[in-house]
Amino acid sequence: MEQRTVIGLGICTLLIASGFAVNGNIGLYFNIAALFIVLGGTFGAAFLSFRTERLSIVFRVLLASYRTRMKAPEEIVEILVDLSVKSRLKGILSLQEDENETSVIFMRRALGFLVDGYTKAQITEILNTEMYFFKMRREESERVLRTLAEICPSFGLVGSVVGLIGMLAGSGDVSIIITTIPIALTSTLYGVVFANLFFLPFAVHMRERTDHELLLQKIILEGVSAIESELNPRVLEMKLKSFLTPSSRKGRIISAKRIQERFKIKPEAVKSASTGKPVLQTVSEL
Repeated sequence: MEQRTVIGLGICTLLIASGFAVNGNIGLYFNIAALFIVLGGTFGAAFLSFRTERLSIVFRVLLASYRTRMKAPEEIVEILVDLSVKSRLKGILSLQEDENETSVIFMRRALGFLVDGYTKAQITEILNTEMYFFKMRREESERVLRTLAEICPSFGLVGSVVGLIGMLAGSGDVSIIITTIPIALTSTLYGVVFANLFFLPFAVHMRERTDHELLLQKIILEGVSAIESELNPRVLEMKLKSFLTPSSRKGRIISAKRIQERFKIKPEAVKSASTGKPVLQTVSEL
């Protein structure tokens, strides 16, 4: 999880706990019976509604989304422009080593298709299909979380009804009333808190992450298609930067000095196989 997310979550948790504690004994807000009713009812309904495999997938996706850092779009643009320059200098087959090194699975598959000689149309069709079903799987997981967020308050109401029934049944016994009133009130509290502090934010986070990953995948698709078409790297840079926000478009990725350092090119020794010109001269024409 990102450091800023952890700090923000910690501050908000502290504020919420302070709000509970400001009126005195914080233990008044904990009730095991109410907790069992809300959580037991919510997850019971979840198991009746969805396959166990689907619930397991949702858990794993959530865990991974908070534990792994996604690359920023500008990082992906820089990688693709570097790959474009490399393919111009060393040929398409030289990208095979990058296929094994990249941590982005979608880019790894795209580079694999490129190295294996797939046509632009084939690459586009396969990757578009993968993007479509990736989005559908994520939308299904998001729907599970939103369903849990809708169910939670209902079982909070169930707990309240259970508490009221117990209170009415023991209307002549003060000890029973004291025992059942907390169940009635804390059940509603738990239902609202679990729905709006956990399940709904989880669903929103999953949607935001999905949109970000789809943006990265679209950038990768455009970049790999351009590399296959041997588009000029400078043109590719301008094209891919159109996906970025204006504040992220500053600076130029392609420069003779940067490429010389990036690919360890010796200007006096290395020749371009395709043109017979010195590599730096070739780079200056990119």
